[in-house]
Amino acid sequence: MAQLYYRYGTMNSGKSIEILKVAHNYEEQGKSVVLMTSAVDTRSGYGNISSRIGLTRQAVPIHPDTDIVAFLQGLETKPYCVLVDECQFLSKKNVYDLARVVDDLKVPVMCFGLKNDFQNKLFEGSYHLLLLADKIEEIKTICQFCSKKATMVLRTEDGRPVYEGEQIQIGGNETYISVCRHHYFHPEAKPAD
Repeated sequence: MAQLYYRYGTMNSGKSIEILKVAHNYEEQGKSVVLMTSAVDTRSGYGNISSRIGLTRQAVPIHPDTDIVAFLQGLETKPYCVLVDECQFLSKKNVYDLARVVDDLKVPVMCFGLKNDFQNKLFEGSYHLLLLADKIEEIKTICQFCSKKATMVLRTEDGRPVYEGEQIQIGGNETYISVCRHHYFHPEAKPAD
């Protein structure tokens, strides 16, 4: 039975490598997949899924008004699975389209992305996936400053924490770090605290 999966984690938790691994496993069995990603994230180029360990795959870019159902119905071969990276940047319409892919087309959909932004607010896509997903799983990683589980993303500028600004600012390790709750509020605290 097809289901809508939402797998979330902080920066550097391995979300992109996980999506590429899942795609590889399907394809090793001769099962086709459709890789998709938000058109907003262009760090590795438009329509690319790229992991920090150097693996990259081309993907279908999703814009806020993309008709995902129509796109998939127009394919010559029905995919075994749809895999979506950077799902936090999806629009409400995109997420509801993905739910229709599961319910109407009977194709499983796995979405990977962040849950909350640097201000600890849900992204639009994350919010709607938390409402609609059949299965929700956390991909864990540890705080950059200690050995606790990282649950938040700290935006930095010139090495200093930033708590205000636009929700979406595309960046990587130079801009964002994964931290526990304590170090989100006290990034200057020593690890032994």
